[in-house]
Amino acid sequence: MRERSVVRTEAAPAPFQGAPYSQAIAAGGLVFVSGQLALRPGETELLGGTIEEQTEQVFANLRAILEAAGSGLERIVKTTVFLVDLGDFQGMNSVYARHVGDEPPARSTVEISKLPSGALVEIEAVALL
Repeated sequence: MRERSVVRTEAAPAPFQGAPYSQAIAAGGLVFVSGQLALRPGETELLGGTIEEQTEQVFANLRAILEAAGSGLERIVKTTVFLVDLGDFQGMNSVYARHVGDEPPARSTVEISKLPSGALVEIEAVALL
């Protein structure tokens, strides 16, 4: 196996506006997934206006990328959640909890001033291969 390999799937959005990053990189038995927004593959408009709707699409993207790498949501060990408004924490957290199961990964959640295209949430993940 190569030291590091790019993970790419058509089942998740390509890098945002052609930016120079990969959907994910697999290395050292781990997969590092770039932050995901509520975009559907091939689309440029965000899905959903609520934090819950956006978080659901973010997890659909994470799932697709992790599966393309040979991993899955159940193998996530760490996430970072970026919220434009910490007031959305409960809504995001209710969706998040459904996707990470009974043994959730380590997580950091931070409030930031802005995300691309007016997104409410972005989530990045590290998972076992």
